Amino acid sequence: MPDLKVSRRRVLLSSVSSDSHTWNLVFLQLLIEELGHEVVNLGACVPEDELVAQCLRHDPDLVVISTVNGHGYADGRRLIGALRRTGELAAVPVVIGGKLGVAGAADEQYAAELLALGFDAVFQDGADLAGLARFIESVRPLEVTA
Repeated sequence: MPDLKVSRRRVLLSSVSSDSHTWNLVFLQLLIEELGHEVVNLGACVPEDELVAQCLRHDPDLVVISTVNGHGYADGRRLIGALRRTGELAAVPVVIGGKLGVAGAADEQYAAELLALGFDAVFQDGADLAGLARFIESVRPLEVTA
């Protein structure tokens, strides 16, 4: 029987270091798994150095960062810097989504800045989940032989 190639991504999921919310991570894990991908959920309040270490350990195709507490911009700046300074992780796609600040509509400026710092996509609070799903599907997948 010939090998069947299945397109599947390994997605590392986390929050920013100051965010203790977990319901968003559970929801995203279920969504991403429903799309057929493997999820490594690191949970809440993951320090940047631990996130880097776990990325090196798990070799993800994509890193998804979710934030609910309104500190996504401040913490995301440090997080993306740590990932992009690590040679093996410099090209790994990284997205952030959720509540980037606490000023509502005024927080929209943060998306362009986070993209300029190295995030591959930014999904503002209230963004359409279909956009995230399309982004995940666009990432170059692992090739798994079934």
